Amino acid sequence: MPNWEELERRCLACQRCALADTRTNVVFGKGPRDARVMFIGEGPGENEDLQGEPFVGRGGQLLDEMLSLVGLSRERNFYITNIVKCRPPKNRDPLNTEQDACIGYLEEQMELIRPRVVVCLGRIAAMRIIKPNYRITREHGQWVEKDGVFYTAIYHPAALLRDPTKKPETFADLRSIRAKIRELCPEVYG
Repeated sequence: MPNWEELERRCLACQRCALADTRTNVVFGKGPRDARVMFIGEGPGENEDLQGEPFVGRGGQLLDEMLSLVGLSRERNFYITNIVKCRPPKNRDPLNTEQDACIGYLEEQMELIRPRVVVCLGRIAAMRIIKPNYRITREHGQWVEKDGVFYTAIYHPAALLRDPTKKPETFADLRSIRAKIRELCPEVYG
């Protein structure tokens, strides 16, 4: 089984795809490394690339505000990361080859954390982690169980910034996430 230090060292030195040539920082992840809840996005944007932390731009600020309404904080009770750890140019969707090059790091993070609840942030993450033909507009907020881990997806924060009319649906999804956490791992809420 990997350990955090060795995994992070390998990830920070990664040259497996062309994203390594254009990155400023590898964006490994943030939060308690014993969290029972994981949030997973598709890849870092410009602010994340510059700061080396996931979801720190406008979308990340919106995400933090929304999650605080259901008692979640990346400092206290969830871990957040992305499928790819380096920024795709111009914030484009990560290519399948880039996802394939990077997915092992995420799998090792999940093996170390052993989450009970995984929330995909947006369509790309849901398609990679839940199922390849995932339809975010129809399936967001629905739960899928695999090997004792419960997975769901919500709209990506950037999508909510572009289309605020999706916020009420997302708040309903967040209430469902809070209920699932209370059911499966109530210790998250102390």
